[in-house]
Amino acid sequence: MAQDDPRSLVSTDWLAAHMKDPDLRILDGSWHMPAENRDPKAEYDAAHIPGARFFDIDEIADLRSDLPHMVPPVEKFMSRMRAMGVGDGHQVVIYDTKGVQSAARVWWLFKLMGQNDVAVLDGGLPKWQAEGREIEDLPPMIRDRHMTVRRQNHLVKDVTQVSSASKLGDYEIIDARAAARFKGDVEEPRAGLRSGHIPNSKNVPFADLLNADGTMKAADACRAVFEAAGVDLSKPAITTCGSGVTACILALAMERFGKTDYAVYDGSWTEWGAFPTLPIATGEA
Repeated sequence: MAQDDPRSLVSTDWLAAHMKDPDLRILDGSWHMPAENRDPKAEYDAAHIPGARFFDIDEIADLRSDLPHMVPPVEKFMSRMRAMGVGDGHQVVIYDTKGVQSAARVWWLFKLMGQNDVAVLDGGLPKWQAEGREIEDLPPMIRDRHMTVRRQNHLVKDVTQVSSASKLGDYEIIDARAAARFKGDVEEPRAGLRSGHIPNSKNVPFADLLNADGTMKAADACRAVFEAAGVDLSKPAITTCGSGVTACILALAMERFGKTDYAVYDGSWTEWGAFPTLPIATGEA
């Protein structure tokens, strides 16, 4: 079991022990690919950890962009958190219905907004339920709470910055997609995207960082996965994936073993793969 750290990852035992803390806020950050035909809000309404609020990744986003769930404007994030009763002085714990997946995106988004007392629930709702812990279908009691936001711009990169990093090699670009997608051996799940990867990037499939039960591997084991993929951990890192969700699992894993000079490419392959003028590579890294 991973060591509890309220700024990155906590266990179900830790959450159970802190459930009655007055400044604890629990968020359901579940999200699914469109092809899965799952409605995370409906699933939340039917069953969630007591007191949890639902964090809608697709709505708490920059809806002016054609790309999915891009980082929202600061003002929108602040207003949504106020409405959810999440603010200054709160310890936030985020879970999802798969284990450690989209919750990592919400964790990173809070970090981007300058919030540090935020963690992902290791193993998520599946582990919580497998242990026979309480769930409910009641909406939480919410009181407005102000949140002070200080956006940490170094934690996110855009396509221009990633293109420069690909050419200069001053960052390690690390792709969280499965190996077949990285190598360009299969079609992308989103229509209209080319297959392959950003030139000079490395492949660390996010699944390699997880145990069979959906929990995250220990910090040293996560570090070993990056090293085995040929990642130079002395360089700052940019993580990428399909649409900026599982890239955050890589960021969370790096945070766990003490590497904090990382950023997430928000547009990820949904943006890069759609532009015919951007170069792509296929095959092994």
